[in-house]
Amino acid sequence: MQFLVDNYGWQKYPQKHFESRFTRFYEGYWLPEKFGFDTRKVQYSSLILTNQMTREEALERLQRPAYDENTIAQDFEYVATKLGISVSELESYLRAPNKSYRDYKSQSSVFAVGAWAMKTLGLETAVKR
Repeated sequence: MQFLVDNYGWQKYPQKHFESRFTRFYEGYWLPEKFGFDTRKVQYSSLILTNQMTREEALERLQRPAYDENTIAQDFEYVATKLGISVSELESYLRAPNKSYRDYKSQSSVFAVGAWAMKTLGLETAVKR
């Protein structure tokens, strides 16, 4: 990476997948704010296992927000514009109660009964372990 910086003026981005404004917003702000899911835990774990980061360094970085507070408003506006909605509408989605597929009508119970019947009748084709 340093070769690219020195020879081509490439700019490092602060975190994995932050090379895009949308993924930076989604992984750095939306997932932690809306769902409490911080992708840095997974990313740092792999860096620890490959000796590219210490556990202490990872824990220290996790204490800081993943997202630069100065750019949240700009990126909120950017994402809303790309989605063709207002910033207030996007904010309403962020603050809305979280939903699961179970909150909507589906045929999952039909499939569950079918899977049970197939297994009971010995017609299941799944590889047994």
